[in-house]
Amino acid sequence: MNLELPKISQKQEEQGPRTIRPIGVASLHSIAFSGETLYAIDKNRGFLLKIDQKTDNTTVINPYQTNEFIDVTGIAIWKDTLWLTRENEIYFCVNGIGNLSESRLKWQHFSTLPYGADGIAVWESTVYVTCQRLGKILVFDKQTGEQITGFYAPGIGLENITVQDEELWLCDREEQTVYCLERGTGKVKFSVLTPFECPTGLAFDLDTTTGKRQLYVAYSGDELYIRDDPNSDRQYELSKRDRTFIHPLDFYYNEQEKYSVSNGFLIEMSYVEELEPLDEIFLEDLEWRIALPSETHRQKVREISPIGIPFTEEIQDGQKVAVFRLKPLRPSERRIFGWKALLEVRAIKYQIQPFNVEDLPELPPNFQEKYLVDNDNLTMDKEIIIRAAQEAVATETNILRKLLNIRNYVYDQLSYGVTTKIDTPDIVLERGIGSCGEYVGLLLALARLNGIACRTAGRYKCPAFADRKDVPLEPEFNHVWLEFYLPGFGWVPMESNPDDLETGGPYPLRFFMGLAWYHVEIGKGVKFETLKNKGNPVNKAEVSIGNLAINHVRFTILEELPPL
Repeated sequence: MNLELPKISQKQEEQGPRTIRPIGVASLHSIAFSGETLYAIDKNRGFLLKIDQKTDNTTVINPYQTNEFIDVTGIAIWKDTLWLTRENEIYFCVNGIGNLSESRLKWQHFSTLPYGADGIAVWESTVYVTCQRLGKILVFDKQTGEQITGFYAPGIGLENITVQDEELWLCDREEQTVYCLERGTGKVKFSVLTPFECPTGLAFDLDTTTGKRQLYVAYSGDELYIRDDPNSDRQYELSKRDRTFIHPLDFYYNEQEKYSVSNGFLIEMSYVEELEPLDEIFLEDLEWRIALPSETHRQKVREISPIGIPFTEEIQDGQKVAVFRLKPLRPSERRIFGWKALLEVRAIKYQIQPFNVEDLPELPPNFQEKYLVDNDNLTMDKEIIIRAAQEAVATETNILRKLLNIRNYVYDQLSYGVTTKIDTPDIVLERGIGSCGEYVGLLLALARLNGIACRTAGRYKCPAFADRKDVPLEPEFNHVWLEFYLPGFGWVPMESNPDDLETGGPYPLRFFMGLAWYHVEIGKGVKFETLKNKGNPVNKAEVSIGNLAINHVRFTILEELPPL
């Protein structure tokens, strides 16, 4: 797939869809369009809002009924009728929404669910309601109030819903995902990751000039900030505040290659080593090799330039590596060197289903010795690991279900924690706590013992603040995940630990065969950083990179990319 994108002017950007930040709201939980007018509900304050997309001007159109609207989580508008959900009840109001500031809405009861009704959508004579506790989308006849049918909901979190022609569109708060479903059957056509966490509502806007429809997604959560309190002994303290806004969701679905990509960003990433040896050391002919960002379906490298000193570029196992030469490295020598890359990054979600992988071809030659063996201290010969590999998969034979069983087993056994060093999978499994690298080690061991070719991937994540442009962002840690190989499809990603959110599950599938825009892929299948002296690998016991240098990693988000 070619991600070469056209340049757009500042004027074009200003005329296109923009982030909408309503003034004076705390928690948007549903949005709807009526013609060109955008409506939203703030469930905490009970505000039914009319929002100007161009100016963020916000009008409360139910000023005398706000208490009645507290805890409303879903709204929909069909013609001049407002539909809404509150707790486990479904209501509609037929007296219009055009002049609510001067009148009151008359609620009429439509139906009662056994559990909470979350989101609602209406299309002609049919009403669609999401219910997390039931794990379903319930379908009602608008005239009789009788339930016609129901579809299984694709995610595990609170979901909101809208309808567009023959499609149902859902956003899932926990999955950080928007799903497109067939309206008649509830079958998922494809899904895309959202650029921000906690999506809570979605709606399509029709541009009457161009005839194009733009999908908008509402987000509601909180953010940390440094609070300035002059009256406190500790003037500055860490606090939280509400964060809610509406953002255009762009997406592209490649049905033939079975993946979708969504909102992208142009980022600048720099990786720099600062030479500061702990001990005096002399190396006569040192090669310092640092992997470079990869080209993938979701990541395009616009340019790479050296920092500090020049490097030569080499290809190692199909991956680009920057080679810095220090001839020699003298005792107490001080330098700063590395690379800076300009990257286009997007979120990706593969749409491969278990039935797609029932009859896969054989693995390519040499995969057996590269990706199915213990070549990275995975302790695959230990009894505890062998037993875990059997328990995790049980009798499952489908490769996708096997891998999902393995992931869920590891999530059941481990809790996330940053450790001082990477221990082997047998130690990690006994301990029950692991870092991202230790999650990856255990996942690799169990997958390879079950005949699934896989490898480590990574290496850094841009801090996930997509709206903080032109501000240097520095991650505290590196990050790794893994990729598994599906013959006929290629390498597919799976995150290490971020989906391990709830003890005992259920676990979201957002990063199972998916990566967010902020994942930066560097050096697939090769070591990220290595040393050679006179052409030979340097013995880590004698000289380690950690004892020679301090690394500095910086990201800057430059702009949001135009849609594909």
